Amino acid sequence: KENAYADAYGDAITAILPVIDNLERALMFSEGETLTEGVKMTLKQFEDTMSRLGVNAYGERGDEFDPMIHNAIMQTEDAELGENQIAAVLQKGYSKGEKIIRHAMVTVTG
Repeated sequence: KENAYADAYGDAITAILPVIDNLERALMFSEGETLTEGVKMTLKQFEDTMSRLGVNAYGERGDEFDPMIHNAIMQTEDAELGENQIAAVLQKGYSKGEKIIRHAMVTVTG
């Protein structure tokens, strides 16, 4: 019963994640200050809601690559980072407790 609940919870969160992804992308390419502030406030509200639901984001540049929670899409060289570290995060990963909802999609140094 507990696994069924965790799976349903994960499915619901998975449906919301593309909205967060698109808000993050909009921030990278927005130029208007008002638009940027609106997107930032909306993204912060989503992040706060996810946190209250016990869902945590992970995957940052410089983190150690872990194939159990990260999905390496590409390998690259980066003079600032050591070997087997995350050079870029294409999509953040999300987890609730021990359950991975979505693996982080990353570029890894080689």
